Amino acid sequence: MQLAGKVAMISGGGVGLGAALARRFSEEGAAVSICGRRQKPLESVGVELADRGASLVARAADVRDAESVEAWFAATREALGPIDVFVNNASILGDREAIATYDSDVWREVLEVNLTGAFQCARAAIPYLKETRGALINVSSGVGDHGRPMWGAYCVSKNGLEALSEILAGELEEDRVRVNIVDPGGMRTAMRADAYPEEDPMTLPTPYEISDVFVYLASDRSAGVTGHRFRAREFEVAVR
Repeated sequence: MQLAGKVAMISGGGVGLGAALARRFSEEGAAVSICGRRQKPLESVGVELADRGASLVARAADVRDAESVEAWFAATREALGPIDVFVNNASILGDREAIATYDSDVWREVLEVNLTGAFQCARAAIPYLKETRGALINVSSGVGDHGRPMWGAYCVSKNGLEALSEILAGELEEDRVRVNIVDPGGMRTAMRADAYPEEDPMTLPTPYEISDVFVYLASDRSAGVTGHRFRAREFEVAVR
């Protein structure tokens, strides 16, 4: 029960990594709040965790909409208490396409969700995390720390997210709010299948299986750890 008594929020919590983190955090004793644009997946996770006796808020919210994000934070604070952890997880893939032929509307949507949405969530989280000296965890990607051909807006958005993380780590250090980046690596998710349609998903770990690094960063064990980039699958090897 490494997160007993903590309140953790996860954007994009209805599917994939977000849903797995909601399950893992609740198993570790945290009360959990998740958001997503689609209500049905949120309800599915909510029913599962409620059946286990977990404390949960599941709310439809669009990270591109600042008012929607702020309302989610306020509702979580009212229902569950002070917020200790926020995981900036919501993202979309967009097109695997060369820049010369990349669709402008898709480009804007990917950046709005993955980067502007992450900014708006982080900005909303700051006053709550200052209250608890909590943790902000930004979910990046294997293409998040460099440019890679044919990854377009997704690659740009994740590189931007890593720069945002470094800025926040410096700005919030005096407030003892820790900000770290996690590259989850290849996982058995729908987004990964869209990015690599020829890959056998059974060769990859599930999102739940790479969740140890997130528990570490959300827990008091990572007190004082800020401004770092973690590779989840390497962390899994290190702790075994």
